[in-house]
Amino acid sequence: MAITTHNTGRTIALATAVAGTLDILSACCYALLAGGSPIRMLRGVAGAILGAGKDSAIAPLVGLALHYAIMAVMVTVFVVAARRLPVLVARPIASGIGYGLLTWAVMNLVVLPLRWPSLFPKFTAQALSQQLFSHIVLVGVPIALIVNRRATR
Repeated sequence: MAITTHNTGRTIALATAVAGTLDILSACCYALLAGGSPIRMLRGVAGAILGAGKDSAIAPLVGLALHYAIMAVMVTVFVVAARRLPVLVARPIASGIGYGLLTWAVMNLVVLPLRWPSLFPKFTAQALSQQLFSHIVLVGVPIALIVNRRATR
């Protein structure tokens, strides 16, 4: 099984749309459960690049676009790795779980602490379980399954 050039772009787009949507919906649910709002959460995401402009009217849209851009990078990294390591395509559940753990580690131990060192890492039992669920079940596994299904056999 291999990822071929003619379907790579579509595979990346599809996996980005699916995993990105599942992940942002879970983030919206977690925001609501914590007494916040999805708009405020998206403004927080936008704050990574807008800084003080995160309170602008377009900030939630910028946050959503940034979320999907980050997801596209995550998907692209998996697709590139899958082209070099066919086992990632052949064993999608295992590779999806592993990739979900890897994306969680990169985001929570590198990216977020670099951008907001006073806020991250934050390891409460609830936050950790929500983050691991989202990164494994809603991001890693769907990406791996989509890549598996779209691979040329």
